[in-house]
Amino acid sequence: MIDALVLAGSKNNGLLQSCSDVQYEAQIKIGSSSMVNYVTQALLQAGKVGRVLVVGPPDLAAVLPPGLELIPSGQTVMENVRLGSARMDRPFLLVTSDIPLLTPGAVDEFIGLCGDRQADLYFPLVPREAVEEKFPEVRRTYVRFTEGIFTSGNLFLVNPEAVQKCMGVGQELVNLRKHPLALARRVGIGPLFKFLFRALSLLEAQHRASTLLGIDGRAVICRCPEIGVDVDKPSDLLLARRILDGELPQSAPGDVCKST
Repeated sequence: MIDALVLAGSKNNGLLQSCSDVQYEAQIKIGSSSMVNYVTQALLQAGKVGRVLVVGPPDLAAVLPPGLELIPSGQTVMENVRLGSARMDRPFLLVTSDIPLLTPGAVDEFIGLCGDRQADLYFPLVPREAVEEKFPEVRRTYVRFTEGIFTSGNLFLVNPEAVQKCMGVGQELVNLRKHPLALARRVGIGPLFKFLFRALSLLEAQHRASTLLGIDGRAVICRCPEIGVDVDKPSDLLLARRILDGELPQSAPGDVCKST
């Protein structure tokens, strides 16, 4: 069994603000339940997950299932990761609260793909065709590698001892996420050219990420689109509501996955 930490401290001050006036994105309603509850329920029902903790504002306690531990959130994502990881004494599952289509099967499958769990960080990549097969209406950002076209997932297997190592660089990368040229310079000109000319492999990207963060990171290819479909704009929220309200079929987790 592995413990899980849900990040639910993001304020509702982005594109979703036009859909709901709640203070935090995790509180946005889909049907009769808050978005974070779909994620916590999937984790609680997963066969490989034990304890579930949530980092978020104190008023989330009123909507969370009983028995979950709520950790008061800080001001930034990286601070919330630090606050939550301090409660962990072994590798844990780090999950964002904005993937309400998450299923227990997808959670268990990703954990199984992480093998012996000896690396510091396992991060998921979902093939484009897997997303489009299950959720043809969704619009995602994709990255092309020599092995194919992928989108990133929103749950990770993390060694708590590695969190402090990469805290500084992690916050720097978060700060640069809206400044592509500065981010490219930080990542390195060599990998950037390979990426632009579609010659960058997953192993090269994995090695560069590990070197940049100072940890042992491993990419996991997983055909479970539920982990890669987050809700960060109105069209995403509309699609999630249609699926979870039963207007569109809920997808089943894929069964063909592999780790690089």
